[in-house]
Amino acid sequence: MTRRAHIAMIGTPAVSHTLPSLEIIRELVSRGHRVTYANDPVLADLVTGTGAALVPYATTLPTGDEEWPDDPVAGMDVFLDEAITQLPVLRAAYDADRPDLFLYDIAGYAARVLGIGWGVPSVQLSPTYVAWEDYGDTVMEELRSLPGAEEHFGRMAAWLAGNGVTGLDHTSFVARPERSLAVIPREMQPFADTVPDTVTFVGPCLGERADQGEWTRPADADKVLLVSLGSAYTNQPGFYRECLRAFGDLPGWHVVLQTGKYVDPAELGEVPANVETHSWVPQLAVLRQADAFVTHAGMGGSSEGLYTGVPMIAVPQAVDQFGNADRLEELGVARRIDTEDATADRLRSALLELTSDPEVARRLADVSARLQAGGTSYAADLIEAELPG
Repeated sequence: MTRRAHIAMIGTPAVSHTLPSLEIIRELVSRGHRVTYANDPVLADLVTGTGAALVPYATTLPTGDEEWPDDPVAGMDVFLDEAITQLPVLRAAYDADRPDLFLYDIAGYAARVLGIGWGVPSVQLSPTYVAWEDYGDTVMEELRSLPGAEEHFGRMAAWLAGNGVTGLDHTSFVARPERSLAVIPREMQPFADTVPDTVTFVGPCLGERADQGEWTRPADADKVLLVSLGSAYTNQPGFYRECLRAFGDLPGWHVVLQTGKYVDPAELGEVPANVETHSWVPQLAVLRQADAFVTHAGMGGSSEGLYTGVPMIAVPQAVDQFGNADRLEELGVARRIDTEDATADRLRSALLELTSDPEVARRLADVSARLQAGGTSYAADLIEAELPG
């Protein structure tokens, strides 16, 4: 029997970074471990809902969707600034209550710094891609060629050295954790066969998410379509109007349209009778009853679509979503349609083609079965295996 331990999770106050690992935290608490979770109080309800104790800190990250920088180097600067601000707060919070193990989000750099300094093992929980064999020679070299990159890497090196971390360059520190659990489908990982064996793909850890609410499929709905661009990049009223034209009054289809908090329902015009609109929906609850999914192809949405075996129309908006959309298409379970090409005709044609193709259904069933065989308990077992003693 594994002894009761203090496990400290160092998170990032972005929903897309927090939701993927919440069920792992809940499982560790249920096994009797004392789990503390460092995050901004803006996500306090999500954190404490797992049974973990919040260790609060004030984030420096952007709080509005449109404030996130598009430039990759500026994006790295944002997370480095967060770590620089976060580290002394966490050092003070944990110095007299040192954990037996650190868990940390991919942006939770401070956890690895503290772990190295205190001799505490750490495990990264990655909600997205992990580094593959030649990542440093390809992706990182490309980043180094961008304006401002050398300044960023210099700042990172100075910060690490100033906190006693030696022998690790930027790539080694950020992209090569001592141990990593990837809470994504292995099918979504680029060059998966070359990922080091310090990484385990545990797959999506979803749970019931009853705290997010329920959704009931209408009794007269032959088929259900969910349209959602996630929690970010949702200010797309023109796209939503195309969806209404594409799927409104489509025989046999009931449509759940999530518009986000930035779109006034009045901007949509007349909403067809077979469409229900919401600023937010319990996505997983809907997907478990859905027959198709129009998604921005964020890693969370892509993973949930694969887990529930739902064919997808991928309309990427930013960052890794373009690569995710391509990967879903390569898997034969989705169609990628960029926003500027997302006309009503193309959207409707893609939906009808995907949902009538038995090969798409077979591939999804195969992936879904594999993903449901892994998940939360497997991840918790692996984390307990890293506990000292």
